[in-house]
Amino acid sequence: MRTLVVLGDSTSVGIGDPVPGGWRGFGPLLGAAFPDYHNLAFPGARVGCVRTRQLPLALAARPDAVVVLAGMNDTLRSDFDPVRLHHDLDHVVGALRSAGAMIVTVRFHDHGRVFRLPGALRRALSARVAAVNEVVDAVVARHGIGCVDLDLLPGAYDASTWSVDRLHPSELGHRRLAAAFAEVLGTAPVSLECVGGVRTTPLHHAAWLVLKGLPWLWRRSRDLVPMVVRIMVSDAGLDRSDRTGHRDGATLGDG
Repeated sequence: MRTLVVLGDSTSVGIGDPVPGGWRGFGPLLGAAFPDYHNLAFPGARVGCVRTRQLPLALAARPDAVVVLAGMNDTLRSDFDPVRLHHDLDHVVGALRSAGAMIVTVRFHDHGRVFRLPGALRRALSARVAAVNEVVDAVVARHGIGCVDLDLLPGAYDASTWSVDRLHPSELGHRRLAAAFAEVLGTAPVSLECVGGVRTTPLHHAAWLVLKGLPWLWRRSRDLVPMVVRIMVSDAGLDRSDRTGHRDGATLGDG
């Protein structure tokens, strides 16, 4: 295989793996095995963006292999629509397969566990991630493409796998991703030894939390509010039913 194209969002861009002058990430680590490498990803991209803005450029590059990593941004928006997401991902994969490319994508992990979100908010995010994974499963089965299950990735929930923001992989996390993609594509193995990256310190963690982390969590939490409210109402109803059922059962038993 000669040409690799990477599509997706900020994780595909390499955010979380800083190097002097910018970001690296799994793309260049995986791309080292290919004479021709194109990274068409951009931060904030949703699956619809991959279809409308990245796919045409990818097809023009005539890739032999393509990594598609997108969908997490969709789960964090108030207009989340798994049906539309399915149409977009199926179109992207179908077009690339028709062009003869070998494709690998991902099933997502429980990112609420990584974020350490509180109960209802975590369940809201987990429900959306599960919906995205159902879409991925359907598209993978239909087109026969490769897939890396991030939930089963070694070290998926280790702190060392994640960058200071807990949203993007660290250098080690990106290396683990690249190694998993390389295994699926059958290319040269990727080393897990962390070299060449910029080291982060506790000061970076504190600064990120105050300046970016809390404001970001507030914005994304508002997008998830409608689902959180439904979960809380449902939980309250179940709890009330459980208590009522328990009292009814006790009354019948006493009789």
